[in-house]
Amino acid sequence: MNRIPNLLTGLRLALALFTFFGLAAAALLSERLTPATQFALERWAFWAFVVAALTDFFDGWLARRLHATTIWGSILDPIADKVLVCGAILGLLSLGQTVSGISNAAVAIPAALILFREFTVSALREVAAGKGVFLPVTVLAKWKTTLQLVALGATLLVACWGAFSLPNDPAVLGRATTIALGLLWLATLVTLVTGAQYWDQARRALREE
Repeated sequence: MNRIPNLLTGLRLALALFTFFGLAAAALLSERLTPATQFALERWAFWAFVVAALTDFFDGWLARRLHATTIWGSILDPIADKVLVCGAILGLLSLGQTVSGISNAAVAIPAALILFREFTVSALREVAAGKGVFLPVTVLAKWKTTLQLVALGATLLVACWGAFSLPNDPAVLGRATTIALGLLWLATLVTLVTGAQYWDQARRALREE
């Protein structure tokens, strides 16, 4: 039982990779695939992302409930989160102009800002740890990942709109697109704010050192 949280984290890593490769294959092999196969890949990628996002809650909850918190789990969990976010973003970008209702440029800007923050903060934490400085996770940073996953899930749904045979009414798709992009930009704003918080923590901690 104590291994279940780490198994869920490992599953999230595998599903994150499947999300990216499923979306990338649907886009890059679109000329060789039948529409049915392409739509199937998009649906599988979407549901893989949803299941992976759910494991982000359950692995931590089970680890606390079963008193199965481990050093390996604490290391693997944030890595799995970042791989999932990056995999979904890169998968969306690989779809390019095949994205229903969302232009690639509309996704690229917030996606680039999110990726920039994630890699920058990861590097910052690594440098700080090398100097013996620990940067605690802020409350807002905990909610940041959840908001990112919700926003990316909504954007993926719009991107795979045709694969789910959803209403083809431009008004419905337009509202869904507006909501998805709104969530994505909100997630981007929170992501940048938490990045600034970490920079401030690191600056003060290193100054004291």
